[in-house]
Amino acid sequence: MQNDKRRRIQRADGVTPAERYLKRLCDRTFLSLWSYAGVYRDQGKSGNGDGKEVCDLLVVFENDIVIFSDKYCEFPRTDRPERDWCRWVRRAVFESAQQVWGAERWLKSHSNRLYLDRKCTEPFPLALPDPSKARFHRIVVAHNASQRCRQALGGSGSLMLIPRIVGADHYDTKRGPIKPFAIGQIDPTKGYVHVLDDTTLDILLGKLDTISDFVNYLTKKEQFVTSGRLLAAAGEEELLGHYLGKLNAAGEHDFVFPEAATAIGINEGFWDDFLISPERERQVEADRISYAWDALIEKFASHILGGTSHYNSHPEISEQAVPLRFMARESRTRRRMLAQALLGLLDKTPVRGSSGNMVRANRVLKPLNTNDPYYVFMLLSVPDDKPFEEYRVIRRHLLEKLCMAVKLKFPDAMDVVGLAMEPGREGPKTEDALYMDLRGWTPEMQVEAEKYRDQLSLLKHLEMHQSNVKEYPDPEPQNINRPQSLRNSPCYCGSGRKYKRCCGRAAR
Repeated sequence: MQNDKRRRIQRADGVTPAERYLKRLCDRTFLSLWSYAGVYRDQGKSGNGDGKEVCDLLVVFENDIVIFSDKYCEFPRTDRPERDWCRWVRRAVFESAQQVWGAERWLKSHSNRLYLDRKCTEPFPLALPDPSKARFHRIVVAHNASQRCRQALGGSGSLMLIPRIVGADHYDTKRGPIKPFAIGQIDPTKGYVHVLDDTTLDILLGKLDTISDFVNYLTKKEQFVTSGRLLAAAGEEELLGHYLGKLNAAGEHDFVFPEAATAIGINEGFWDDFLISPERERQVEADRISYAWDALIEKFASHILGGTSHYNSHPEISEQAVPLRFMARESRTRRRMLAQALLGLLDKTPVRGSSGNMVRANRVLKPLNTNDPYYVFMLLSVPDDKPFEEYRVIRRHLLEKLCMAVKLKFPDAMDVVGLAMEPGREGPKTEDALYMDLRGWTPEMQVEAEKYRDQLSLLKHLEMHQSNVKEYPDPEPQNINRPQSLRNSPCYCGSGRKYKRCCGRAAR
């Protein structure tokens, strides 16, 4: 497909300042290819009329669908704080929850009638998962309560979580005493709704800044809250602090308590203890390098969305995004290891051989889990005697044969993601991304792979990269100086700045 035929995706930025801020946070966490503000449906549209907004922001990633409703309502300021709370929570939370549930119903029944613009002329670019397999995460972002909450209760200003408060118990004084600044379950019959405020929006999207880390927390939190075991939590951040400090039997972060505990209270202090812990400090430092992986994904995504990719094997956005989807599926800790492997290969590979000849370097990373892909990194220097366009074709074909050779070396390989680029960090770079599904491996493919392996000496000098990266690194011995060459090297993204001043900045 040629460049002039490619579709350019116009993504909205949000209407209000709060919506634009939410969009920036979500772009950073979920990355731009899977996060869309202001999604519309054509329900009721006729003639030159406009469609109806589905939600303020929609994230679609594999089987996970995250629906955001962002509501900015002034918190009343009278001499009756209980009544002020009742008015605010009905408008900011319950009206937004209705939008979220309505969006979920529409997505389940009319997934092919989603648009990126109010006129309903730009179709939503991603295919939604089968509703029977989809996991819906419903989020209401309710602004303007944090300041009043701090004044009334002290602390961070985040809303308390008390699951026994259900439905109209939040605001109807006829049903009993009201508990201001406490959120329970909005309507359990329609699906659990996560309610974030100004404080916890930043905390959650700042700490859980990959799609996998974020939805894993939401899933475990929903299970915990709806289990009936949680009596109360001092705030969303306290839940998060407890979650990050515990692992279940599978080695996953979770809400772990003794089986006999049926009325669990989570008080203040878990989040602050986590923030000031030496483990967190080491994690932040170790994670700096991982954002180079995010930058690489976003570079590919910007070309897909802008219709400027050098080459695409498929016209559909969903198909073009397949290798990036595997890359974006990785957790923050795993991205750290992947970025280390890629940047380390770039740093050790010369741009030219000793006699000026071309240089090719490969690195293969085996999967850690069953559903993870094999990663193949290939560096190929630009020859002096060939046009650059011809070089790109050669590199792309060589990457394809290299990914096939992985099947010869590792017969268990089912998913392979290949990345190719020029060696070195100086100057602008070009990249190729390739995904290969090897489940349909045939005898003919075996013969072809063996032929190219022998002709091109593929994986003859294979460099494997496999390391056990700890989420919270062990402290380094005081007498060992950490190497600074990586942080002071030119940034991978081609900005011209040093890595430590660009993609290697402090974890966000």
